[in-house]
Formats: sequence, C-alpha cells, structure tokens
Amino acid sequence: MGAVDDYLAGLDPAYRSAARHIYAVAVKLAPDTEQGTSYGMAALRYKGKPLLALKAAKAHLSVFPFSPAAVDAAREHLDGFDISKGTVRFTPDSPPSDAAIKAMVRHRMAEID
Repeated sequence: MGAVDDYLAGLDPAYRSAARHIYAVAVKLAPDTEQGTSYGMAALRYKGKPLLALKAAKAHLSVFPFSPAAVDAAREHLDGFDISKGTVRFTPDSPPSDAAIKAMVRHRMAEID
C-alpha cells in the first residue's frame, strides 16, 4: 500500500468512495503515477512531481491539482463548485465530473512534461 491507499483507508466510507473514484480517473490517464505525499497530503506523483491530491475536511473534500492553471483548464466543467486559486471543494455526494478531473490532470501532466 502507498500513501494514497493508506489515506483512503482512513476516510469515512462516503468520502472514500468519492475520493477513490477521482484518484481512479487520474490513474487511468496517467498509469505511471506513483503514490506519495506533497504538502503533507497523500498525492499521486507523475515523473516525480505532484499531480493530484485530495483532502477531506469536516463538511467537504478538496481536490488539489497543484496548479492554478489546471483548475482554470477545467473551469468550464466546474459550474457551481467552490473554487479557489488551486483548489476545487465539493461534497461527497456531488463530486466534480470525470471531464473536470481529466481536464485538470491533462493540464498538469502537460506542465510536468
């Protein structure tokens, strides 16, 4: 098990399901990712650099693509979400679409490549 698997195992089941799905979408696009940490969060790493992380709070989850530009790349898919410079916050019952996650991951991968 890696840092992401360990983090998911400790989450509330509803949070775990939403987070697991988002990580799965990212891994499908970037199968060579490794589990690690970045900024104290369990993160997927691509070519040694942080690609995507999630963090659970009391009332929401946050996805971090480690790039404000990656959030902007997905903005058209994020209407109604609480967005800040480099974060998308959501509830477990209303996660970002696969299209939004794919847009963030693709953009972040391009930045790393």
